[in-house]
Amino acid sequence: MSDSSTRSGGAAASERALIALLIGAAFVIAGGIHYQTPMLARIASEFQASPAAVGWIPTLSFGGMLVGVSLFVPLGDRVNKRWLIIAMISVLGMAQAVMAAAPSIAVLAAASLVTGACSSVGLVFISIVVEIAPPQHRGRAVGTQLMAMFIGILFARIAGGLIATHFGWRYSYGFSTGLHILLVGALLAWLPPTRPTTQLPYHELLASIFAIFRRHGNVRRAASIQFLLGICYGGFWAVVAPMMAQLHHVGPTEAGLIGIPGAAGILAARPAGRWTDRSGAVPVVTTGVCGMICAWLVFGFAAWSIAFVVLGAMLLDCGLRTAMVANQTLVNAAVPGSRARANTIFGMHVWCGNAVGAFLTSSAFALYGWLAVCAIAMTRSEEHTSELQSLAYLVCRLLLEK
Repeated sequence: MSDSSTRSGGAAASERALIALLIGAAFVIAGGIHYQTPMLARIASEFQASPAAVGWIPTLSFGGMLVGVSLFVPLGDRVNKRWLIIAMISVLGMAQAVMAAAPSIAVLAAASLVTGACSSVGLVFISIVVEIAPPQHRGRAVGTQLMAMFIGILFARIAGGLIATHFGWRYSYGFSTGLHILLVGALLAWLPPTRPTTQLPYHELLASIFAIFRRHGNVRRAASIQFLLGICYGGFWAVVAPMMAQLHHVGPTEAGLIGIPGAAGILAARPAGRWTDRSGAVPVVTTGVCGMICAWLVFGFAAWSIAFVVLGAMLLDCGLRTAMVANQTLVNAAVPGSRARANTIFGMHVWCGNAVGAFLTSSAFALYGWLAVCAIAMTRSEEHTSELQSLAYLVCRLLLEK
């Protein structure tokens, strides 16, 4: 009995160490595509580029994430996750080094595409965490992992602004490269191997994603809601630095500090996970959607005072984090044997929404200004259904079909 207790205690300690390693890895990789957020105005100044041209950097970052989620994350069901993770993070570190030395906007944008593609490795972390967490604590486990990613995003936005101001924006990417080199060493030393859950050939593996999407209504609904929320979220962070520079004449440091209100969303992640474990996804997702709607109403007054930007950013982050924790927990619970592919579906919708939002708002801001960005976030064009109505419709369907 003593030996059994010792083995059980050793297994628990090993699981805790693995979760701690994945939390640290999530923190590092999450920041890769977010150092740019407060630096876009400074990058535009160095290369004498328009806001629309610089907008390709976040657009391709989010688009690259979509490519990685689509093509690389499904491999988590097919291959040893250890080597998949190490390979993707190694390439991510190299892409950050290229960005640090980029001679033009074109090279910077191309490297941001690679950075986004490899940053999708965070979804592979989620698959591992859900596999080792007890079913009654999966929401909390997902919330903790996502909280680490959110803290990494917040850190990158603040550090990116500070480093760009005092040393130059290229040093931000140099710093990120160093963190990724250290992370690869830690993963080589301590990340254990995993067993594949399928032997499907690669093309059949990708085709099976569509079958999973068709068969599982919970996966479809959660992914669709998160797509719409991604438009609102990605759209804001793609233009916050140019908006702050134009409306309030502030530099990258101040724009980066807008990331601090993201701490509100970070603090919401774990409670959202515990709430999901107790009550299910519906009330949690509904609360998140309402928070996002309120955020863009507040952003409409951003020209009056920076205080409205700060308050809106708090509501935006809280709404997004709350809904994402619940939706991702729901998606992983729906298909236990295909979690990597389920996360692919979810991640494709999240980052496609971010990419669409970044493209639309960058173009709208360059052509029509900040209020046009707010209008895009809240409504579609006259020929399309209102985004607000779409969100409400999806929430109602989720409530009725639960």
